[in-house]
Amino acid sequence: MSVRTVLHGIDPSKHTVLYLPNPVIGVRGIHEAIVTAFGQQPSHLGSRLTAQTGLALAAAREERGRTPVLVLDEAHLLSCLLVGQPTLRRTMKLAVLAALEQRTALRYTMPGMTSTETASYIKHHLGLAGPSDQLFTDDAVTLIHTTSRGFPRANNNLCLQSLVATFAAGKSLVDEKAAQSAVTEVLD
Repeated sequence: MSVRTVLHGIDPSKHTVLYLPNPVIGVRGIHEAIVTAFGQQPSHLGSRLTAQTGLALAAAREERGRTPVLVLDEAHLLSCLLVGQPTLRRTMKLAVLAALEQRTALRYTMPGMTSTETASYIKHHLGLAGPSDQLFTDDAVTLIHTTSRGFPRANNNLCLQSLVATFAAGKSLVDEKAAQSAVTEVLD
């Protein structure tokens, strides 16, 4: 009953509440319920259904300006894995989530990559994109690693901004100056 009380207090102009009273319907059932709640016909293919769910949730936020709130009542019946950004750990510490926090049996925080791993990560992603020659100087990679602390998403953002700065300067090699420009852009 307390869940329903909280849900009634949520501003419907800012949030779209999706209440699922029975999470034992499985992952596919949860995806289908989300897609159906947004007035769509769920795809029969699992991979498309997952993408369709993501698009429906994103549209609720971007097109309608409402944050989706998914409520899985009786969630203690699920065996699940929670994966998220570092803010998930802080969110789990909130008093309102104390019962969930107490039931969390295992926690793991992925450490940042080492400088060697960062260099390999950049080289791998560049290889996937196509260029076979070196595109980043060692000094640029070192600065990107130091600034990103080895975290992949930060690394990606800095590499992208470094490439933009290099292009804007009319150069073909990302050097330390381009990386510094990226650091300034990303951190400001």
